[in-house]
Amino acid sequence: MTELARESMWGTTLRRLRSPAAWSDTVDLFAILTAASLPWSTSLAAIFNVAMLICMVPFLDVGDFLQSLKRPICALPIALFLLALVGTLWSGAPWGARFYAVNPTAKLLVLPVLIYHFERSSRGHLVFIAFLVSCALLSVMSWLVFFHPALSLKPDETDSRGIFVKNYIDQSQEFTLCAVALAFPIVKLLQQRRVWLAALLAAIALSFFVNMAFVVISRTALVTIPIMLAVFGLLHLKWRSVLIILAVLVAFAVLTWKTSSTLHNTIETFSVQYELYKDRGIPTSIGLRLEFWRKSLGFFAEAPVFGHGTGSTRGLFEQAATGGANQASSEVIGNPHNQTLNVAVQWGVVGIIILYAMWGLHLLLFRGDALASWIGLLVVVQNVFTSLFNSHLFDFHEGWMYVLGVGVAGGMVLNSRRNGRSPGEARG
Repeated sequence: MTELARESMWGTTLRRLRSPAAWSDTVDLFAILTAASLPWSTSLAAIFNVAMLICMVPFLDVGDFLQSLKRPICALPIALFLLALVGTLWSGAPWGARFYAVNPTAKLLVLPVLIYHFERSSRGHLVFIAFLVSCALLSVMSWLVFFHPALSLKPDETDSRGIFVKNYIDQSQEFTLCAVALAFPIVKLLQQRRVWLAALLAAIALSFFVNMAFVVISRTALVTIPIMLAVFGLLHLKWRSVLIILAVLVAFAVLTWKTSSTLHNTIETFSVQYELYKDRGIPTSIGLRLEFWRKSLGFFAEAPVFGHGTGSTRGLFEQAATGGANQASSEVIGNPHNQTLNVAVQWGVVGIIILYAMWGLHLLLFRGDALASWIGLLVVVQNVFTSLFNSHLFDFHEGWMYVLGVGVAGGMVLNSRRNGRSPGEARG
């Protein structure tokens, strides 16, 4: 009997190994695990992502896949990677620095793979649910760390208040995306009179906003939240609803301003840090950004067409460093904290055209009144505007948020167009 059971188990395993559907299910699983682990661990997210790519190989229709790469939404991310690779040829940086600078663009190669897979899968919605649940659990952990700092895995780092893992910028990006993304299903559920489920999602969204208001929030998130909410209002609400919600948000903002020292202090740092930089040249966070941008514009003007080459940024800042050790003008960095300038310094106008064309086509991909379209649009909008203050497309965490969000949502949208249904309705 035991022998028969063993043979049956091996038979079942072999059948699954020979089944394209089983491998496709496994790819879905690893995509879900990648999204769920991203808020907590860079290592786990990378491991699950590699496993996902490996599981796509056995039954990949190579011809069909290569054909899908010809679409501009897939070709442009690949083009940006190839430009970074070719850009090593005219860079003056050491070869180690050149190849190191190629690495942040490599994640873009996964984006067309995700679009291809989720154009054929019906489980894209589970990837987003996994990310939402994971972020909700992280927000609970953030409150625990806020009241019991010893629980943090980063207790000795600055700006670690309420941070269990990673940093306050990454956490704010996650919470902002989840909170604003929930606005769409909340409105749809209310229209369907499914009040209790809408109330539950509203409570989750509010919990993210409350965490950012009273625990910790990045200045980038503070600037981009109103923009993302405005996009939602313009696309999905009538003017009367927009005005009512605006009044509620203003009231909430005033109440939060009066009661939250965290928010008050965060906003005050804008003017304080700018004055310290302007009057005394002190390397404050805002002052350094202004210094980086000023110098980067100068570097771009020196090589406007093809840039200085991949990995050249740090060397250029080293050459331009002036002043004493405690002056903003003496700071050396390989990242100018602006996605456009990061691309412009290394690859000039050619790089900017590819970057903006990619953003633009990805925005156009998500036209439509469906959940997947809204999530994809929101991911692109968030990346575009936060990239004014950081190189978020090239950063690990925010870059993978973009790749996963656009890749999965893009595949769902294309799937729905091919099958004639609303993105997000697919289930399986």
